[in-house]
Amino acid sequence: MRIGIVGTGNVGGTLARLFSRAGHEVAVANSRGPDTLRGLADELGERVRPVTAPEAARFGEVVVVSVPVGRYPELPVEPMAGKTVIDTGNYYPERDGRDPALDQDRTTSSELLQRHLPEAHVVKAFNTMRWEHLREYGRQSSAQRRYGIPVSGDDPDAKRRVADLIEQVGYEPVDAGRLAEGRRHQPGTPVYLADLDGAELHRKLGTP
Repeated sequence: MRIGIVGTGNVGGTLARLFSRAGHEVAVANSRGPDTLRGLADELGERVRPVTAPEAARFGEVVVVSVPVGRYPELPVEPMAGKTVIDTGNYYPERDGRDPALDQDRTTSSELLQRHLPEAHVVKAFNTMRWEHLREYGRQSSAQRRYGIPVSGDDPDAKRRVADLIEQVGYEPVDAGRLAEGRRHQPGTPVYLADLDGAELHRKLGTP
């Protein structure tokens, strides 16, 4: 699969590593330009290429958005139309600026991203685990205990595609419901940074 990653901080860079290791072609982009990512690409090998944000969005069959919530309005819209977009973001008001709708829980950060990308299929995932743990804790599907990653989204096909990627990098996808239900695995919830296995995460989320 071709995967574009916009935002190569701790989480985005870790996903570039995991997805390329799983055999996918990965295009990575940040706000500073491709030249600043040549070291990362050299480290991760020939499956990873540095590009601009619009190029990463066009390249990917799946596009990972791993930028601060306050930077969502800067994301290219047209290249992500019709695509599965994985939102790894979390709202931190001290970093992103205060948003009354988020502060009052009238919406979620992923729903804001969906409004910015109206023709994309946004799925919230990879937002609950510390990046160092995400890098290290993946297990084969035969392992007795695998850590769970919650998945929220409105498009069933997009959720299945993201669930497959989660499986490939060694985690158990746990369906947390529709995109609005992403509020159940955002900062301040019992599952955030909790490092739960799949069964524990199901119980905490109250999902089948």
